[in-house]
Amino acid sequence: MTVLYVLHVPENTPLAKVAAQDPAVTVDRIGPYFAIAADGPIVIDRRATGCRHAVWYSSVAGVERGSRITQHDKDALRVEPA
Repeated sequence: MTVLYVLHVPENTPLAKVAAQDPAVTVDRIGPYFAIAADGPIVIDRRATGCRHAVWYSSVAGVERGSRITQHDKDALRVEPA
C-alpha cells in the first residue's frame, strides 16, 4: 500500500481532488491530514491541481513506511511502493 499525507488546508485541497480522480486512489482524512492511498503508484499532475510552485513543493507532510517519493518536480508528484 502506498500512502501520501498532505496537510488538510485550503491550499492543498486541489491535490486531494486531483488524486481522487484516479479510480485506484482513495482519499480519506486522518486527523489534520489528507491520506491519499493506493495499492500501486500515486501520481498527481501539478498543472491539473492549479497549485503554484510554493504550495506544490511544501504540500507533502509525509509518506507511510513502505512508500517512497520517486518524483517531486514542477511536473508531478509520484509516490511508489518502496
